[in-house]
Amino acid sequence: MEALHALVDRLERDSSLRQPERLRERVDALDRLEHWLGTPASSGADSVLDARSLGRVESLCAGWEAINQRLFEAIRHEIRRGAGAEAMRAWAPATHSATPALEADGDRYDHLDALLSGILQLEEPASEPAELDADMVFYQPTPARRIFELIARTGLAERDVLVDLGSGLGHVPLLAAICTQARCVGIELEAAYVDCAARCAESLGLANARFVQQDARDADLSTGTVFYLYTPFVGAMLGDMLARLRNEADAREIRIATLGPCTPIVAREPWLRSADTPKTDRLVLFRNRAPA
Repeated sequence: MEALHALVDRLERDSSLRQPERLRERVDALDRLEHWLGTPASSGADSVLDARSLGRVESLCAGWEAINQRLFEAIRHEIRRGAGAEAMRAWAPATHSATPALEADGDRYDHLDALLSGILQLEEPASEPAELDADMVFYQPTPARRIFELIARTGLAERDVLVDLGSGLGHVPLLAAICTQARCVGIELEAAYVDCAARCAESLGLANARFVQQDARDADLSTGTVFYLYTPFVGAMLGDMLARLRNEADAREIRIATLGPCTPIVAREPWLRSADTPKTDRLVLFRNRAPA
């Protein structure tokens, strides 16, 4: 218990944690204290002291969560009035490929995911997801800092149409729609996910975000300029999707951004080129090769 007392003493004295912009530090502190919550007090003479310690932990956590909620609501207000890009600019991490934060633990989650979750406030799907076909991959949201990286590296502009193939709950199109004027489309087979994403877009007033419940292999890709795949499928389904994207690339210039195990497979496509090393835990950006 001495270690807990020392930690709580230090955190209670750290007034900087009450500053809204110190979200990273608050999230880190919440993570450190989380395992103490719900821990039963030990028996014997120390029981009262342990209960007090847990009470202090709960009080700290509740105070920080309240600060976070006020921060999230303030940003949601800015998004609704059309100033989302400005509100989010301060949170966007550096995106140079040599940045240590992007190089280490490439697919981990951090305080930016807490930020995005608090802003989007996605509701729980109304029903359980349907059973996946053999080549489909279990849904996992893209880490928020990778979405920021995608937005920065592609330079998404009003002329662009970002298409997220297998968009899940819509984190990528939603954040891109907040931060840019690009049209952002999520293609997702699971109807419950599409419904959640669409309701979130409506609640935030994101007219440039749209979600389509459809098999990505059957979707209209003709307007897309940037396509994103966080390994939504593998095997023959991925091969079919790449064949469809190649048809689009024969007609115009497109870019494809990947994350996860699909990256080395996409990198083997002869019609694509990239200056990035095709690592599975890195965002890799491809362009179609110029016609001969």
